[in-house]
Amino acid sequence: MHTLGRIRAAAAAAAAALVIVLAVPGPAHAATTITQDSLTPASVSPGISAKATLNVRFTSCTTVQQLGVAVRDSAGRNFDFPNSLSNVTICPSGLTYTSGARTFLAGTYTEFGYYLDSAGFHNLPPETLTVAPSSGNPSNPAQGKTLTFDEEFNQPIAFGTRWIGTTTSAYQYGNHNPNDDKLDWLQQSAVTVANGVATFTAQPSSHILENGKRAWNTGLLTTEGSSEGFQVRTNDYIETRVQMPSGLGAWPSLWTWNNGDNEIDKYEYHPEHPNLLELANHVQASQDYYTNADGVAPGNWVVIGVLYGANSVNWYVNGAKVFSDQTGVGTSFSAYLILNLSVDAGRYHPAPQDSTPITSAADYVRVYR
Repeated sequence: MHTLGRIRAAAAAAAAALVIVLAVPGPAHAATTITQDSLTPASVSPGISAKATLNVRFTSCTTVQQLGVAVRDSAGRNFDFPNSLSNVTICPSGLTYTSGARTFLAGTYTEFGYYLDSAGFHNLPPETLTVAPSSGNPSNPAQGKTLTFDEEFNQPIAFGTRWIGTTTSAYQYGNHNPNDDKLDWLQQSAVTVANGVATFTAQPSSHILENGKRAWNTGLLTTEGSSEGFQVRTNDYIETRVQMPSGLGAWPSLWTWNNGDNEIDKYEYHPEHPNLLELANHVQASQDYYTNADGVAPGNWVVIGVLYGANSVNWYVNGAKVFSDQTGVGTSFSAYLILNLSVDAGRYHPAPQDSTPITSAADYVRVYR
């Protein structure tokens, strides 16, 4: 063989040897896996606030974008526990996550832990969550009723179809109402939805009210004027879960209105009285100032329900009956819903002290009949 041929043959052999060496597999690595050690509760009472506790561990420390506990009813509707964790690292030693509180109606649900990573959502093994009355707990005012109106704020707000956000007949000028000591100037864009929560944001406006005061752009949702035109009526039970605001001047509420009347204030809140909810029946003139230093406070999520009885309107806070007015709404009551964040003008409650935006939030609005 010529010298050049031997050189080429040697080079080819060396290249072949190199390919063989690179093709040899390295040591095997086990995939990182997650284990759900426990998930509670297995049972709760209807209308009583409950939290979920999830214990999980990875085989090696892993950071996930979100960790939480999901809940579905038999129809597949979302009733997740609130306050999931974000950007949390889970190691072999394990992690205990406790959710925010929420209430459930009687029934059987499926609950499961879940996490989100770059590949998407992953569901952990499901458990059965049983919601049934137990001795010593108050009866559920929705028991035996059918869910008739269900706004979970899991989708963009259905303006025009379900809600109107720009005007209400409860306001003298449609989109503002200075004679009711409000700085409000309604803006549909002031209500936004994310992660199953509707957030109402109020901030200084360029508009000047008839009394010379500067307005605040803020949000309101009403069923009045929508194509659904939903109204509550006698014997309906309405429940909402709302977060108490902290900004001075905030005036959130859920109330009813129809033809200049039929106002029932499911609740009103003013942060300068941080532990107090105002409950009022303006149809038959009754009211109560409910105080709870543990449950009602700025930043707290509170479940508030009202049963519009013909002879008594009953209010429930976090599953417990707190006020029965013994006057009721009569047999022919019907009214539109209004959920909003007003801004105090200063006559009865302090107005905002600066231009810092103020917010309130709602998790759901449900009506049973």
